[in-house]
Amino acid sequence: MITSAPPAPPAPPAPADLRARRESADASATAWALAARAGDTDAVDRFVRALHRDVLRYVSYLCADPQAVDDLAQDTFLRALGSLHRFEGRSSARVWLLAIARRAVTDGFRRAAVRPRRYDGSDWQEAVERAQPRGVPGFDDGIVLVDLLGALSDERREAFVLTQMLGLSYEEAAVVSGCPVGTVRSRVARARAALMELVV
Repeated sequence: MITSAPPAPPAPPAPADLRARRESADASATAWALAARAGDTDAVDRFVRALHRDVLRYVSYLCADPQAVDDLAQDTFLRALGSLHRFEGRSSARVWLLAIARRAVTDGFRRAAVRPRRYDGSDWQEAVERAQPRGVPGFDDGIVLVDLLGALSDERREAFVLTQMLGLSYEEAAVVSGCPVGTVRSRVARARAALMELVV
């Protein structure tokens, strides 16, 4: 009896395809932001939906408090929608929004420093571990990635997340981070080297 081999899994998209998709998504999000600025309420919803995941991912890697991530993401969108009238589309809406997210996280750090919160329970680490989901596909890989990224300095982690995980160009990451492009390149290179040392 002749059996055929199972079909090969599809090849991952080429980097050019990924870049083209990201540029198309950025162009759409920017168009929705400009339409929302002009008063289109449907465009506001599309703008938020298109960029919500990126904001959550970026904020979660910048913020040390997982409980504050949703609040900081919401604060980011409230700030963005409040200042949408000033958005002119000189950069993509995603770059503009991630820069706002960065400021929201920084302001959150400042507020936390002024009013630190106390935990009244006996073992906060055990409570956090019990609250984590289990059996989710990729969960253990995600924990490993968070641990590895946690070993990086804040600046290197931010540059790595922006360019390698969120797909921003070095130029866009420089705008979000407020530093020169060469600094972003250096931070990413050093983050990669540090992560390779940790993995090997």
